[in-house]
Amino acid sequence: QLQASGGGLAQPGGSLRLSCTASGFTLRHYAVGWFRQAPGKEREGVSCISSKGSSTYYVDSVKGRFTVSRDTAKNIVYLEMNNLKPEDTASYYCASAGPGVCGLGRSMYDYWGQGTQVTVSS
Repeated sequence: QLQASGGGLAQPGGSLRLSCTASGFTLRHYAVGWFRQAPGKEREGVSCISSKGSSTYYVDSVKGRFTVSRDTAKNIVYLEMNNLKPEDTASYYCASAGPGVCGLGRSMYDYWGQGTQVTVSS
């Protein structure tokens, strides 16, 4: 089971750190993706990290602002979000895929966690 947490209300230009935790399995064996879905929009891939942590990918709209990382000791994958913009407002989800490389397409992910709401507003 996966769980995303750490969402909340942030002002434009602010920061939040999301956490993806797993129960029942070890995240370091799996590629992990972060996705978001705003009301009325498709769920989009935001970022991902390979199972070994050697590869990361970002959607163009968050490059230079978001950073995905792993803490293998704590079995957590983080999404550090800086310089937040109102258009980042969405429910954010983490998902796990098989071992190896990751991608931003939803179809490669097998398990999905419940989302956490991020609202960016002044």
